[in-house]
Amino acid sequence: MEQTFQHKKYQVIKNAVSYDLANFILNYFLLKRDAVGYMYEHNIHAQSPILGTWTDQQIPNTYSCYADFAMETLMVKMLPVMKKHTGLDLCPTYSYARAYKKGDELRRHKDRPSCEISTTVNLGGDPWPIFIDGTGANNVIDEYKNIHKPNAPAGTKVLLEVGDMLVYSGCELEHWREPFDGNICGQVFLHYNHVNGPFADKNRFDGRAKLGLPSGVK
Repeated sequence: MEQTFQHKKYQVIKNAVSYDLANFILNYFLLKRDAVGYMYEHNIHAQSPILGTWTDQQIPNTYSCYADFAMETLMVKMLPVMKKHTGLDLCPTYSYARAYKKGDELRRHKDRPSCEISTTVNLGGDPWPIFIDGTGANNVIDEYKNIHKPNAPAGTKVLLEVGDMLVYSGCELEHWREPFDGNICGQVFLHYNHVNGPFADKNRFDGRAKLGLPSGVK
């Protein structure tokens, strides 16, 4: 299996998270989304990165959360699995979860250095494939205007079942999702760096003092 990832720089791991655990995390995250939305709407609590946001530039108006405590815990729990399937010695950087809604689109892009080795875990909801371009080419002209070269490869379509995860080299391979025609889809991204790679020292815990902290807290 290590050779599969090392050859393609991406790999699907079936049942990486049990159905029951994935379903529990999804329901936890949806409950958090609804409670946080209520608190923001009624001025019960000031907006906080710990609670989550609807102002993510990549997917605006969709609930997302950087370094949710449960997701950070899952990131650590999955570290041995990630090491086994990549054949790399990894350190966790950060987690990011979203509850996608109808009409959302993840534009074609590559990730920043803290996402050197990444995975997206399907927590549940309606099926929504992810596409990945295994060539490693640079086809994106403007991610936020969704402009890319007209001859950009169509990519490989990957449809994850609940609990499956796609491991990929986030900084090297473009990945995206076409407009979502379902109602809800929960995904959590778990990001890692190679401990001997060029980003390891600077991006340990994504530059935070420890896991679980908001972005930029040293």
